[in-house]
Amino acid sequence: MNIHEYQGKEILNSFGVRIQRGTVARNAKEAVEAAKELTEQTGTGWHVIKAQVHAGGRGKGGGVKLAKNLKEVEEIAGEIIGMNLVTPQTSAEGKKVHQVLVAEDVYYPGDNEPEEYYMSVLLNRATGRNMIMYSTEGGMDIETVAEETPDLIFTEEIDPSTGLLGFQARRIAFNLGLSGKAFKEMTKFVMSLYEAFEKSDSSLFEINPVLKTSDDLIMAVDAKVTLDDNALFRHKDYAEMRDVREENPTEVEAREVGLNYVDLDGNVGCMVNGAGLAMATMDLIKQAGGEPANFLDVGGTADAKRVEEAFRLILKDDKVEAILVNIFGGIVRCDRVAQGIVDASKNMGDAMNVPIIVRLQGTNADIAKELIDNSGLKVYSAVQFQEAADKVQEVLS
Repeated sequence: MNIHEYQGKEILNSFGVRIQRGTVARNAKEAVEAAKELTEQTGTGWHVIKAQVHAGGRGKGGGVKLAKNLKEVEEIAGEIIGMNLVTPQTSAEGKKVHQVLVAEDVYYPGDNEPEEYYMSVLLNRATGRNMIMYSTEGGMDIETVAEETPDLIFTEEIDPSTGLLGFQARRIAFNLGLSGKAFKEMTKFVMSLYEAFEKSDSSLFEINPVLKTSDDLIMAVDAKVTLDDNALFRHKDYAEMRDVREENPTEVEAREVGLNYVDLDGNVGCMVNGAGLAMATMDLIKQAGGEPANFLDVGGTADAKRVEEAFRLILKDDKVEAILVNIFGGIVRCDRVAQGIVDASKNMGDAMNVPIIVRLQGTNADIAKELIDNSGLKVYSAVQFQEAADKVQEVLS
């Protein structure tokens, strides 16, 4: 589950990570009040207005601006709230901004020049261990740094039996070229950041930039946080942070009815039970010359009601030209699934306006095939994987 920057900073702050302080505002008037309160609390004279959407590259799209007085706070907040923000990580239509974060200016003058670093905590799937990835090139896209100057990216893997050790945090500070007060501040920052990652059950913490201020404080200026959905039962307060306005409406609807659905850009809808079979089915569609329009795992209870809900979700996508149903009947009997498909097709009537290829294997597969073949509906049955692929290719052509 993705959350907003201000929510990620709330989590970081609760674990002792120093953050750029700010307040959320939902209109220009609230932004001005937030700026006034922030000045009283922090002494900041300037304010940074930051669009709160689930996408990176907000500054490039005009979603992050500096306000030097309250009039500019009001004007900039009014411009950003309600706009469709287009960034390298959004579609061409962009994402509508519903709120902004009014944050303190932390690039104040002092004895030293401020410096920016990149830091993230995530799972290294190759080793099965958490790791901290960091670089002196903060503020830039890490993909660009990796491509152009890979020697400037460092990683620190954490042994799960010991957790992050002090010498590792010190090595990170050393590799970033820090010394004195900044070195100690960074060591503390890294230890607290990793604790926040572990105890919040997150799958990603990305701080870009981590800032060394002019007086050698270390703080998170940004926060991209992804929480593990499977652990939200342990964090009821985090679960309430979900902003469904930022998510795909069809995926939200699928989650509400207990279906695992991910929207894709292809032309062939998939309805499968089991994640592994779903991935194999998507490969099958690609080999047949199509493109998967979705990932949809209906689980082990593929009854008529569930099948109908799955069809309706798939057909919300007007790019879908065909649907491939690939079910293995282990827990669920294939004939029940077949009857569910037939009933759903009849209930939906003209809404079911694309060819359907059905491959059912497992318990009572022969009865299921007979039900499909004798239904009189525009449904094509298949037995083998290759046969299903051929039928997909046939209906697309």
